Amino acid sequence: MAGSLLAAGSADAADAVKPGQWTITTRVLMNGTTMPPEVKTRCLTAEQAADPARTFSPEVASVNTACERLDQKLDRGRLTWHMQCRGQIDIDVEGEFNFDSPERYAATVRTKAFMAGRQVADSSAAIEGVHSGACP
Repeated sequence: MAGSLLAAGSADAADAVKPGQWTITTRVLMNGTTMPPEVKTRCLTAEQAADPARTFSPEVASVNTACERLDQKLDRGRLTWHMQCRGQIDIDVEGEFNFDSPERYAATVRTKAFMAGRQVADSSAAIEGVHSGACP
């Protein structure tokens, strides 16, 4: 849907995360059903790690939908954003990332989707990222 990573903004040193390999565990509750946890790895470059507002915010562009970032804030290790997309499917997405340290973050991303004014999806993703070493 509308979940690609990237946006705009910059971080000061207190908000930066450590570059390297990250293990990311995502637990999704979709329309009242708990999905199996998904574990992925991601390699962050020094540039990506230095700018969590850009790296951990959604991309505004999508196909057949006009998206608008309504809000984005990065302050003291906490990133929040809110995006709405309008088109065949209307999507409202809010995210909150708490960077507990340069080697750990916890996040919640809430998504609601509507078609013809009727809600067709309601999901919440609990995400945990842990730095796991150097990139391969």
